[in-house]
Amino acid sequence: MNELHQMNIERGCIELEDKAGASLWYSFAPASPQGGFPRTLMVFLNGLIVPRAGWDSVMENIIQKAEEDGLPHPAMLSYDRFGQGNSSPDPSDEGKEPGHGHDVMSAVRDLHQLISQFSVEKPLFHMSSDQFPSLIFVCNSIGCALARLFAQIYPGTVSGMILLDSIMANSDFVSIWPDPDAPGFDPDNLPEGVSAEDLRETRAKFAKAFHPSVPNKEGLSRRNLARLLPYSDNPKLIGLSGEGPLLTVVGHDWDTFAEQSLTVSYCYPSTPGAKF
Repeated sequence: MNELHQMNIERGCIELEDKAGASLWYSFAPASPQGGFPRTLMVFLNGLIVPRAGWDSVMENIIQKAEEDGLPHPAMLSYDRFGQGNSSPDPSDEGKEPGHGHDVMSAVRDLHQLISQFSVEKPLFHMSSDQFPSLIFVCNSIGCALARLFAQIYPGTVSGMILLDSIMANSDFVSIWPDPDAPGFDPDNLPEGVSAEDLRETRAKFAKAFHPSVPNKEGLSRRNLARLLPYSDNPKLIGLSGEGPLLTVVGHDWDTFAEQSLTVSYCYPSTPGAKF
């Protein structure tokens, strides 16, 4: 079911050995012929609900830039998790609470199995098929949490991570805002132009859209995420050769993000036709 597209990016689907009958769709670019990255696989990890298609232009730009500069590029892989994009629902979700069928640990194990099968079934790298690749994760939102957990659970596999607008894994997304109804709340401490009613409205909207208890069509539950990743700076991650993976963190400018957010109409799960 593979089809070769422009920029030598292959789109296709694969079934995990332990989840037969369910397809994961992927986009894959092999390493440049001249080598240079003999064991490296760059893996793009999506945010919640967001499909892999958002990484297509990134992969194409990397290939084009490398070719223009006469430089090699690594193999690259993006994929739709179960319940995302073109991929099947997670078969393990059957009979479970809608929107909370599997958790991030399940998604991390699926990712490890996907990479393991790719390493055997496809000529991805200039390496023997029994070697697990050196991974570079490029991830967004909850994909950043998946990358952290992967590096923690499978030490010695991740050489680098680029975290783009990472999820706050240890937050419920409500308590980050002061509670105007809590004992001791002083409205005089609020910034100019912000009222107690503004806080109530914001907390209610965030609870409805982002609280870990909110279900999503992907079926990826976030209820235990704060317990799995309670701290932003530990445990210490072990990368290749016992050294920690290189890390780059990128976030939106606060003002720009706020302006862009005003142009987005959020759809909540209780709303007919909601996409979240």
